[in-house]
Order: sequence, then structure tokens, then C-alpha cells
Amino acid sequence: MNYEVIELAEKKVVGLTARTSNQDKNMGQIIGGLWQKFYEQGIYQSIANKVNDCSIGLYSNYRDGVKDAYDVTVCCEVSAVKEGPDGMVVKTIESGKYAKFIVQGHAQQAVADFWTRLWGMDLDRRFGSDFEAYQPGGDMENSEIHLYISIN
Repeated sequence: MNYEVIELAEKKVVGLTARTSNQDKNMGQIIGGLWQKFYEQGIYQSIANKVNDCSIGLYSNYRDGVKDAYDVTVCCEVSAVKEGPDGMVVKTIESGKYAKFIVQGHAQQAVADFWTRLWGMDLDRRFGSDFEAYQPGGDMENSEIHLYISIN
């Protein structure tokens, strides 16, 4: 897979979080449930001070050593944090070096294929803040997703 190495500044995001792991048989339901709640309960629309129209899937707080348990946060980047609906959290996307990938196609399938291929790559991952930025203007069938993987 092709990627470019970029430096990102720290970003603040606001959204919904859950904890899961790659070994959790309910991982797909947990992550899918966050996205469903994010849109169906109007969380996306209620987030103030959005920097852009992207929705973000953030993976952070990896368990030390094993790196298989992590927080998933469905969120938006914000310029300033304001009080939101109950249950929303504020997270920080760490500054640093990232491998940036771009995938296109059916949103769920393109992202699932990406992660499967990423786990087979020899990438010097930092396991800090990894995230998917869903670009505006697409739909479920024709999406463009920018994926950022923190690297050393």
C-alpha cells in the first residue's frame, strides 16, 4: 500500500468512545453501534466549533505491550471545546509523524480491507493516535477515507 509520511499538529476531537480489542467478538458491533448512535441521535450535528465536515474514527489508548485493546472514538475535530450532549468525550490526537493512506470505495469494506492489509505491513507503528477521516461529499458506496497511522 502506498502512503506518504507527514507531520501533524495536535488536534482536539469531541465524540463518543468505547473500549474494545481485535479479539473481542463484539468489536464490529461496538464500533458500528458508536457510528449509528453518532448519526441517528444527532451527535454529529450537535458538536460545536467543527474545524471541517469530516467524521473521524479515532483509535487510541492502546494497552501497553500487547497493543490489542484500545479506545474507539467516533468524533469530529473542533477548534474549541464546548459542552455537548451527555456521554460525549474530548480526546487529543497526538502531534507527530504519521503514515497517511487514502482509500476509496464502499466505506465499511474499504476501511476493513485497509486494516487487514495494514496489520500485515512492516510499519514502525507508535500505537499512539491512529484515525480515519471520512471526507465530506461521499456516500456509503463511494467514499474517500484518509487514514493516519502514528509512526516512530
